[in-house]
Amino acid sequence: MSEDKFNYEELGLMMGLEIHQQLDSKTKLFCRCPNHLTDKKPEGRLYRRLRPTQSELGEIDRAAYEESQRNLQFIYETYDHHTCLVEADEEPPAPLNQEAVDISIILASLMNMKVVDEFHTMRKQVIDGSNTSGFQRTGILATDGYVETEYGNVTIETLGLEEDAARRIGQEDGKIIFRLDRLGIPLAEITTSPDMHHPLQVRAVAYQLGQILRSTRVKRGLGTIRQDLNISIREGARIEVKGVQDLDLMPTIVENEVERQLNLIEISEELKNRNASVEDEIHDVTPLLANTESKVVKKILIEEDSKVLAIRLKHFAGLIGKEVQPGKRLGTEFSEHGKKMGVNGLFHTDELPAYGVTQEEVDTIKQHLDSEDDDAFILVAGAKNKAENALKEVIKRAKQSLEGVPEETRKAMDNGNTEYLRPLPTASRMYVETDIPTEIIDPERVARIASNLPELPNVKQERIQKEYSLSEDLAKQLVQRNKADLFEEIKKELPNMDSVKIASDIVYTIKDLKRDGKDVTKLDKDVLVEIFKLVDDDVIAAAETEVVIKDACDGIKASESVKRNNLEKLSDEAIEAGIKEIIDENIDMIKERKMGAMGPLMGKAMAKFKGKADGKTVSSIIKKEISKQI
Repeated sequence: MSEDKFNYEELGLMMGLEIHQQLDSKTKLFCRCPNHLTDKKPEGRLYRRLRPTQSELGEIDRAAYEESQRNLQFIYETYDHHTCLVEADEEPPAPLNQEAVDISIILASLMNMKVVDEFHTMRKQVIDGSNTSGFQRTGILATDGYVETEYGNVTIETLGLEEDAARRIGQEDGKIIFRLDRLGIPLAEITTSPDMHHPLQVRAVAYQLGQILRSTRVKRGLGTIRQDLNISIREGARIEVKGVQDLDLMPTIVENEVERQLNLIEISEELKNRNASVEDEIHDVTPLLANTESKVVKKILIEEDSKVLAIRLKHFAGLIGKEVQPGKRLGTEFSEHGKKMGVNGLFHTDELPAYGVTQEEVDTIKQHLDSEDDDAFILVAGAKNKAENALKEVIKRAKQSLEGVPEETRKAMDNGNTEYLRPLPTASRMYVETDIPTEIIDPERVARIASNLPELPNVKQERIQKEYSLSEDLAKQLVQRNKADLFEEIKKELPNMDSVKIASDIVYTIKDLKRDGKDVTKLDKDVLVEIFKLVDDDVIAAAETEVVIKDACDGIKASESVKRNNLEKLSDEAIEAGIKEIIDENIDMIKERKMGAMGPLMGKAMAKFKGKADGKTVSSIIKKEISKQI
């Protein structure tokens, strides 16, 4: 965004980040199952239903209540060796994973945080099916930190350590399928204060936190990090946007959310001016559409117990179709709420007649509902129970539109828009996990870890670029691909080996081989040192390492690869003899061009030697032989 679309200071824009990052410990947080996902076929299934519970004050979390209205059954796929009875909620959790605690202390230290003296594992209610127990185990490990950015310091409120959720695999009618291999993976939760006030600032903070995370032992790859963005403006409400993966898309998401809230406020003011209202009564208009030619409606009404139900919205005409985000309207928000109850969508008067519903049918329904000219109605077709629940949600959302912007949790979309997920949870009511004792964190442990912190990625990139005379891109790729330490370990053993060659093979050659399906896991440090030593000892030309590295992926030793591919370099005598032959064959060109013949002769020589001669050696000999002829 080159120019601000809004005056964010005037609007009172506030933003905060929540980042969830999987930690790369050997085992899970509260059991000793392996800390990684598997592609193996599941070996068992569990079946559960979850329900919300009341707090000590008799309250039910609104997000949990909405989930319960969907009346879903949850299916959990299990493994004999990748999951255990802890994930199945059939035995108490094991003691807290100390390796994950140490990694979290490193993160806390890098963010200038105060580590707590005691870590209390708590239970937080979660009934969306992502945890077999109906709650998540979580705790606060550090507080009151900050990170430095070009926009100034941003406060890090808390660093939590918690268990990751089960992996959602798919959905059947009324059932959601989860896999338990992800449940219990250690997860660091970083929460900032809402003290970011410009869309570009939140991207800068997310980048800085990403740099800190990448410097420690965290998992890499798709799904290992999840970023949530909290956004509000002064006259609007706090919106939590889930799943913001692309840092470059963050400013667009913020801009679109600000626009959405401003439009919702404008609609609210117009509705108040009209003295609009939302009726609770749900009308059965199925008989009015019994002979409809609408293929959409006819297809639904074929099903048993299907109905077309309607509600009337007083003085809403023209506003349901008003755009609130690029390409999304108020009616879209109503529909997103209704779809959560299992219906496919809704019709409203701002878009009708359409979808095969005629003007005559619209007029008949209006008359049945006793609608005035500026009233609107909404239709939902589906199984009676689902249609009723969907319209109850639409009624709730329509009433919220009278007030302005409702607090919600929304999902980030690839185009920078968002869509409704669920109500924003009420204040978390957490209770102490009675099966896990309090973890005392010794200050000496924190001090020991803080005295040996890892190098931040941007610092490491600048250092290795300068120290080893690498290009900015090569240094950046080494750091981003987590190969910088491997590069430096190889250089330590082969200090005279060309740094650019080592880096290029680690970054690009191995990447290409992996893309081609080769088993690059066999390319550990010892294997690569053996290969690069062939160049360092002048056994093969530098260009031939790609062949040897490719063979190494198939388990072929470097010495064997050299023999089978006939890669051993020619002696200086053999090179000199070959070049003299080329000189004799091209004597006329040399007489004519003199040193200008260097280029063509180099090409002929390198083609003749087929990689078995070093380019510098060939160049030196050709230059010497040309000098003899001129």
